[in-house]
Amino acid sequence: VGGQMAAMNMEMLARSLLLYRMTGSGTILGFMVLAASIPQLFFSLFGGVLADRVQKKYVLLVGMLGSAVITFGIALTLVVGYVSEERGSGSWWILIVAALIKGVLQGIMMPSRQAIVAEIVGQEQLMNALALSNMEMNINRLVMPAMSGFIVELYGFEAAYFFMTAMYLVAATFAWLMPRTGTMSLSGRGALADIKEGLVYVRHETTLLIILLVTFVVVLLSMPYMQLLPVFTEDVFKVGAGGMGVLMSVSGIGALVASLVLASLPNKKRGAMFLWGSLLLGLALVGFSFSSSWFPSLAWPLALGFIVVVGVGQTARMTLANTLLQYYVKDEYRGRVMALF
Repeated sequence: VGGQMAAMNMEMLARSLLLYRMTGSGTILGFMVLAASIPQLFFSLFGGVLADRVQKKYVLLVGMLGSAVITFGIALTLVVGYVSEERGSGSWWILIVAALIKGVLQGIMMPSRQAIVAEIVGQEQLMNALALSNMEMNINRLVMPAMSGFIVELYGFEAAYFFMTAMYLVAATFAWLMPRTGTMSLSGRGALADIKEGLVYVRHETTLLIILLVTFVVVLLSMPYMQLLPVFTEDVFKVGAGGMGVLMSVSGIGALVASLVLASLPNKKRGAMFLWGSLLLGLALVGFSFSSSWFPSLAWPLALGFIVVVGVGQTARMTLANTLLQYYVKDEYRGRVMALF
């Protein structure tokens, strides 16, 4: 899924920056995030049922090809000029619709992507495998946002979207080559009954419920910073697309370091590390948010320093929550629990 993560990291920068330049509105940026998130919230439940019923590689393949089609469509609208980065352009709604459709695909695909790791490596190597998987994702975070920013500055947004399309197609090719894992069973009482069964299971599993609740609170309060970065880079730090790419890539340095450390650790005190990582993430975000107020002359270096720590906390939170959930869940509920995650 490296190609998919490369495209997603590029799109985090390109889509948010393009929309902000078109509208100048942080509120509309928020609506775009909402458009992408609501479908993920609901369709991930059905994606979890699919992950428990069908071959996960096929779910991944369909999601990646669908993402490639949507990204290619945005590239074409940029080429013909229907979508333009000029302030006041009325075609910004196309990016909202694209985000909504991508949210549906992500919701269906993500549970399979999360659950397939345990089927490939087994329980004892799970934390190390997830840490290495996150390391690959963080290498993408280190390289791709900066690349996206410089492609936008040198060749325009359409070039970035064509490059993203190619990355999705690369990912789909490798997904097709993956081995089939687990079992495939299309029989059952129906998707809604399976979703209800998964929810009842989690409600009675206290450990899983606590992990999911803590994750929910931390994600709710921390993740919006990614989509609001254009407000900081355009209006606060005034560093443009290249600077935004650097900022996102620097956060990948912290995330990469955290992944390497977690990949080398034994399966001990994972719950405590999960909580400490979440706390570190929150404190680093507070520091980043006020960096331009505390020391205006050092605002940019301070922001870069705090965003490194944000990357450390974000990776620790994500990797350890994922590990704990997959370690304690029963195999027959894995896809549905990862859908809730």
